Amino acid sequence: MADSVLLSESTRTNLTSLQRTTDLIQRTQERLSTGKKVNSALDDALAFFQSRDLNTRASELQTIKSDIQQGQMTVETAVKGLEKVEDTLKQMQALAESAKSTAEADTGSRANLYTQFNELRSQIDHLVNDATYNGVNLIQSGADTLTVEFSEARTSATLEIKGKNQTASGLGIQSATKNNWTQTSGYSDAINNRIDELDTAVETVRDTSQQFGINSSTLKIREEFTSDLMSTLENGAAQLVEADMNEEAAKMTSLQTRQQLGTVSLSIAQQSQQSIMRLF
Repeated sequence: MADSVLLSESTRTNLTSLQRTTDLIQRTQERLSTGKKVNSALDDALAFFQSRDLNTRASELQTIKSDIQQGQMTVETAVKGLEKVEDTLKQMQALAESAKSTAEADTGSRANLYTQFNELRSQIDHLVNDATYNGVNLIQSGADTLTVEFSEARTSATLEIKGKNQTASGLGIQSATKNNWTQTSGYSDAINNRIDELDTAVETVRDTSQQFGINSSTLKIREEFTSDLMSTLENGAAQLVEADMNEEAAKMTSLQTRQQLGTVSLSIAQQSQQSIMRLF
C-alpha cells in the first residue's frame, strides 16, 4: 500500500527490543511502588492465591486471639475479685477473734463487732457481683461458664471455665446473730462457728483462685501460640509475593540504561536506513 511504512529488519529488531525493555520498566516500577513482585493472579497465580489463603487464615486467627484476650480479662477480673474477698474474710476473722476475746460483761463491744462483721459479710456479695467483665461473672451466685475457642475451625479446641459461687452464702458463711454475740455466756460457741466457717471459706477462695490462675496461664500460652502462628502465616504470605526492593532497584537502573542504549541503537538503525534511501 502507498501509505505503508516499511521498516528495515534492524530497525524492527531494535524497536521490538525497546518495547520489551519499556514493559519491563513498567513492571519494575509497579513492584517498587507496591513493594510486591506479585500484585495479581496474572503475575503468578499460584503464589497469589497461596498468599491470599495464608493471609485469610491469619486474619481469622486475629479474631481468635482477641477472643482469648477477652477470656483472659474475664478470668483476671474474677481472680482480682477473689483476692479482695479473701482480704475481707481475713478482716472478718480478726473481728470474730476480737469478739471472742472480750470480757463476758463487755456486751457493747461485741455488739459493735457483730455489726461490723455483718457489714463485711455484705461487702463480699458486693465484691462478687461487681467482678463482671463484658457481661460475664465467674464468681457470682449462678456463676456463668466461659468457653474460649482456640481454633478458627471452632470445633474441639476449646477451654471451658466453669464459674463457682463465691458469695457469702456460697462460701457457707452465716450472718452473725446479735443475741448470740451479745449474751454474757456461751457467746464463744456462736463466734467459733463463724470462725470455722471463715477458715473453710478462705481455703475455698484460695482453691478457686488457683484454678482460675491455671486457666489464665492456659489462655496466655494459647494467646502466645496464636500470635506466633499468625506471624508465621503472614511472613509466609509475604515471602510469596513481596519483592526484594534492592534487587528491583538494581533492575530499574539496568533497564533504564538498556532503554537508553536501545533508543540510541534504534536511532542509528533509522539513520542507516535513511542513508540507503538517499542513494535512490
